[in-house]
Order: sequence, then structure tokens, then C-alpha cells
Amino acid sequence: MEAERVSLRTVTEVPAADEATSGIQLDGRPISELVAEVVEATGLMSAETLAGVRDRSRSGSFSHALVQQGIGSGERVARDLADRFSMRLVDLPQVGVSREAAHRIPLHVLERVSAIPYAFEDGVLRVAIADPQNLHGIDELRLASDSPVELGVAARDDILAEVRRLARAAEAFGARAMLEEDDEEEVEEQENEDDLEADDGISDAPLVRLVNSLIFQAAEDGASDMHFEPNETGVVVRFRTDGVLHEVQRIPKRLAPGVITRLKVLAKMDIAERRKPQDGRISLGAKAAGRTLDVRVASLPTVDGEKLAMRLLDKSKQAPTLEDLGLNEDMRQVFDEIIRKPTGALLVTGPTGSGKSTTLYAGLTAINRPEINVITVEDPVEYRLPGVNQVQINNKAGLTFASALRSILRSDPDVVMVGEIRDSETAKISIEAALTGHFVLSTLHTNDAPGAITRLNEMGVEPFLTGSAVSAVLAQRLARKLCTHCCEMYNPSVDELLKNRVSPEVAEASAGAAFYRKKGCPRCGQTGYKGRIGIFQLLVMTEEIEHLAVTSATREDVEAKAIQQGMRTLWDDGLAKVAAGVTTLEEVGRVIA
Repeated sequence: MEAERVSLRTVTEVPAADEATSGIQLDGRPISELVAEVVEATGLMSAETLAGVRDRSRSGSFSHALVQQGIGSGERVARDLADRFSMRLVDLPQVGVSREAAHRIPLHVLERVSAIPYAFEDGVLRVAIADPQNLHGIDELRLASDSPVELGVAARDDILAEVRRLARAAEAFGARAMLEEDDEEEVEEQENEDDLEADDGISDAPLVRLVNSLIFQAAEDGASDMHFEPNETGVVVRFRTDGVLHEVQRIPKRLAPGVITRLKVLAKMDIAERRKPQDGRISLGAKAAGRTLDVRVASLPTVDGEKLAMRLLDKSKQAPTLEDLGLNEDMRQVFDEIIRKPTGALLVTGPTGSGKSTTLYAGLTAINRPEINVITVEDPVEYRLPGVNQVQINNKAGLTFASALRSILRSDPDVVMVGEIRDSETAKISIEAALTGHFVLSTLHTNDAPGAITRLNEMGVEPFLTGSAVSAVLAQRLARKLCTHCCEMYNPSVDELLKNRVSPEVAEASAGAAFYRKKGCPRCGQTGYKGRIGIFQLLVMTEEIEHLAVTSATREDVEAKAIQQGMRTLWDDGLAKVAAGVTTLEEVGRVIA
């Protein structure tokens, strides 16, 4: 793969490797096919990888296909194209996009050409493009601008992200402007007439467009939750991104009732009931920014009005793999061995939002194969897994975890995934299933792995069953990853390490070591972090720990024995990721209580 990455510069230097020339033929053959033959002749790319790139390049750019296959990054392609055509390389997240410049070319032209104006200086409009050889597109940009145009090259993904942001802003601004022109009576009438149009959330009504733009923005920003919080001046909209809330918009008080009512209508809630909490769900189909979104909505009456909390689940996302989780190599090998056992129970523990379900999905993806019957019971179903029978909990219909699990065990399963062990009945059935020829995966709310053993006993599971059934317990947290574009190296002092709960021995040994800390840049929204990674603790059931479980030993006794046998604590794994420059001491301290 390294050789393939190195060859990217050579590949992109072929003049025909772009969308503008993808339809052109030479000697009766497409140029993209000739480019592929040139690449094949170099021997730097495997035949299998090249075949995948060929398939993708038939409908677009060869260099873009390389990025899609994961052989090269968008930034690398942009840099190579800029060098080849002697053009300015534009780092859009770093440079930023001027609002004045962005509106100087019609949006539909920018979407068609994959370009974005980012600055207007001295009467010259600076425009970033993805394809320098797209001559038709460049001509269209020059004709659409009333000022001289200076072109630069930027990564395609950065350009498309800015164009989408521009489109969302235009839609939200237009919707709010139209709403401001209406009086409150008209808004209310429009709500009653238009809000029932379509449950897919797509409509031309201004109020509907305003709500849609917020939901789609949250989806594109990778937010896991949306909060609509009323106060004296209106409604504050906050998104939870990478586990942390940040404010994105303030809706004026005059428009707040319409927005809240619109969301309640979509979630099939009672819009006349404002005094009691309610639960609902919104399903947005393929029209929703190309995604299939399942949104869980919960209302809560407050002194300033109704607060809505929305959990966004992108059903079109692919289930993660074990490599995506962030397990170190040794832990991943042990984890892989455990999930391939025919019987037993694997429990994943941690607080809400720590990625427990994601870990279970990664495990199911690794072991799912045609010769076994895999059934899950979840609330809600977060990922759709081909070949897996997935059951959605429906409390109103009486389909609880316990009742669903009893039915599942009569359906001849080999592997059962229980979304969460919430009560003693579910716990008992799950543990008994693990003892009767099934492999069970489930989640549990405890602070660490040893605590899961005692928690099961507290939930009414017999101690001798716990020791025999549980194969392993994985505790985890999600820490924000450092932004690779702006993090800076530093040497922590012993006092600083001690303040971050590092043991004196480790602090002394780590003094003067090279650590990294956050700084902040436009790419990460000035937070210093981008994305998240797991911090893990894996407890494997041994004879000694099983004996402690049978004798109802305390959590401390189980932990001491497990550490003696090689188990790492959450802090150990967190510090290893800090030392590797993946995250910071501050972030590890935030997520590990």
C-alpha cells in the first residue's frame, strides 16, 4: 500500500486522469482506460486494487477514484494537480471562505463545476477548483463572474463541503426571511396546512425548510444529538459533535413555537400536549442529503417552554470494523479470539455515549458468515447488517428486551446480540443463553470491566452462573482525537502529569517525554480536536477470576487479580494513546472518571 501511495504523483501526472476528459477517446479507446494501462505497467499497484480503481473511474475522474479507494488523500491529489499546472494550492479550511466572494457566482454553477470562490481582493475573484483540466467548467466560471477570476486547486471534499454549507445557509436564510415577512397568524396557518404534507421532511414551506436545514446540517457535521432549548429570547440550537455540545444557532422567540411544533409533527407527537414529556421518531429517507436518517425525539417541559432532544442515527453508514475502534494490536487479537468462541458472553461496559453498541457491531461484522444464525434485539437498530436478523424493541406493543430475547432463543440462534441489559430478567436470560450453546454479546452500564462482574450479581444473576457464562468484559470510553493539522508538541512537567492523575512512578518516567496538545485551527472549528477514538480495558475471564466471581468477591478484589494477570486499566490505555500523539492528557482526564 505504501508503494501505491507513492505512485499517486506519477498517476495524477497523466493529463487525461480527470472528469473533463473521461469521455474523450484515443485510437477508439477511452483515455481513462489508457491511463489505467500505464499505471498497471508500473507495477506499483496490485491488480486487485487497480481493478477497483478502474470500476470507479468509469463514471468520473481517475484520480478521484484513487481517493475513493483509499490509495491517496484528497489533499495529495490537489497538491499534485497544483504542481502539475503551476497553480496556487488552496487549503480551504485554513484560508476560509469569504461570504462576499462566495455569493459572486451562482450556486448552481458552483455545484456543477465543483468550485468555490474563497476571496475577493483588488477586484480579482479567487476561486478554488477540483479539476484544473475541466475547461468547460472554467469557462463557465469566468462567464458567471463579473470580475476577473484567479484559479487555485483545492481538495474536492473541501470544496464540496463548502458548497453544501453555502447551500444550507442560503436555504435557512431564505426560509427565515420569508417567515419574518409573515405575521404570526399566517405562520400558524401554514404550519397546520403544510406540516402534514410529507413525513420525509422535504417541503418548500419556509418553516419546513428552516427545520430541514438544521437537521441536514447536523447530519453533515457528524453530530450525534441536536438540542432545541427554549429561553427568554427564543430557542438555542446546540449540536453534540465528538461528544461535546456547541451552539450553532439562535431562533427568535417569534419563530420558536413554529419550529418546535414542526418537529413534534414530524415525530408524530401530540402537538396540543405541552405539559408532559413525550417520545417520538422521525424517519428521513434518501432525499435527506443522500442519507437515511432515523431520529429519536424526546420532549421535556421546562419553565421557558418545551425542550427537544434529538438523537441522530445514520442508517446508511457502514458498520465499523475492529480496526476502526482503536484497540491496540494485542487487545484486538484477544478480542477477536473471544468473539469467535461458540458459547459464552461478551459484555461491553461504559457510560451512555461511549460507543458500546458500535463495538458490538464491529464484533458482529467480524464474525458474521452464512453458516451461522445471528439475531440482534436493539433499541434502536443503529446499523443495518446484511445477513443478520435484527429486531427493533417496541415497548408500546409489549416487545421488550426480555420478551424479545425469549422469542429469539426459540429461533435457533448461534449468536445473539442484546442491545442493553437493563433489568434482572434480561440479565438472567442472557447469562443462561450463554450457558446453553449460544454466544451472547451485550452492553452494561458500569464504570470499568471488573465492575460488570459484581453488577450482574447485584441484578440477581447467581454468582456461579456469572463465572461460568462470562467470557470477557470490555470497558471503554470515547476520547476526542487531536487535530493532525494544528496539534503541537510539548514536554510536560512532573507537576502537570501529577495533576492529571498520573501515578508518581509513571510521571517521573515520563518527565521530558514528547507529548502533544491541542491548539485549534479552522479545520477543527478551533477546538483542537477532530474525530474520536476508543480507550479500552479488557478483562478476560480466567479460572482465578471465575473463582472470585463465584465467591461474590468485591470489585476491588476482581480488579487486583485481573491487573496481576496482565489487564491494563483505562488510564494505562489512555496514557498510551497520549504518548502516541493521538489525544491529550486533558481529554483522557475528561472521559475517565
